[in-house]
Amino acid sequence: MPVSALATPAVVVYMDVLEANITEMSRLAAEAGVKLRPHTKIHECPDIAKLQIAGGACGIEVGTVERAVCMAAAGIDDILIAHPFYGDQRLDILRRLIEKPGLTLTVMVDMMEQAGPISQMGEAIGKTIPVLLKINTGGDRFGVRPGEPAVHLARRLCRLPRIAFEGIYAHESGGKPTKESQDHLAFEVAEMTAETARQLAKAGIAVPHVSVGASPTLRATCALLKGKQFPEITEIHPGHCLIVDMWHVKALVSPREACAAAVVCTVMSTVDPRYVVIDAGYKTFGADALIQYRDMPEFFWQGKPSYGSVQGRPDLWIGRLSAEAAIVQYMEPNIRPERRLRVGDRLEIIPNNATLVISMQDKIYGVRNGVVERVFAVAGRDRRA
Repeated sequence: MPVSALATPAVVVYMDVLEANITEMSRLAAEAGVKLRPHTKIHECPDIAKLQIAGGACGIEVGTVERAVCMAAAGIDDILIAHPFYGDQRLDILRRLIEKPGLTLTVMVDMMEQAGPISQMGEAIGKTIPVLLKINTGGDRFGVRPGEPAVHLARRLCRLPRIAFEGIYAHESGGKPTKESQDHLAFEVAEMTAETARQLAKAGIAVPHVSVGASPTLRATCALLKGKQFPEITEIHPGHCLIVDMWHVKALVSPREACAAAVVCTVMSTVDPRYVVIDAGYKTFGADALIQYRDMPEFFWQGKPSYGSVQGRPDLWIGRLSAEAAIVQYMEPNIRPERRLRVGDRLEIIPNNATLVISMQDKIYGVRNGVVERVFAVAGRDRRA
């Protein structure tokens, strides 16, 4: 089926770009001498996760225990749950996953309050559960502080029955949109994480798994590891750089050519000569204006941020969204007639936040040379388990 036959709005993934990004992520990890475990939050598609594993990933990472269900059901057999969790419903999901034959499942904690119930569940079903300790290296979300606080908590985890302490996990967060800032962040996080691993080893605690990484710092981290710095680190876990979007382009992390997803829209109205109306609004794009980059040059046009970038048309500005429509403005005051859009014309728009856009779809379309090659179910968006 040609892309032109898709009902709009629709989200497409450019297969050649996706495959190139998979290859690049695997190459960087291999040259750095570490395992690659990509986070799948950007796509939530088991079939794309399988492409990543076929391309060299050792397994995958998901954000929540609910997200692990669809990946395990699709036959993916090595899954790390990146966020600590709590509650009987989630423990019941964990129990069902742990009992699945052939599945290696690792969970994350940063407090004894999370680890205790997991230990009790392991005792009840006679299963030992691999656990990583999340450390806070400056992102100030989940995580115990590195160094002695992490060592203290690890000692307590090691005393819990049916808990197998596997190591530590850190996630880079923050940094300004400059190479210097990302290089500094990568070094700082790697240094804190490696030093914590050394302190754990000195305390007699084995640390076979030491994970760092995020998409913005992927290249900087891999360069450090390739240079034989921080040999304690064994694994990296980037995610966003598989798809890429205007967020990463504005952050100067990836080139626009690496953007693998777009929203295909149709022009619904040209009634006003200043703009056209398309059939996708914040129910498709979300409402992420990337306001954190508001101080960058050309962030605003006529006082408005943009909610995406139109492929092949830098003269168009997506400056206003409603629920199911968006205003796409002409930036040139005297646009030539042949450059004007007509009702029925289609636009392909790189979204600001591809994670948000894909999470609102039931399926996305893998396309190559203008033809739909395959359909990916966004199975991870269904939190029922």
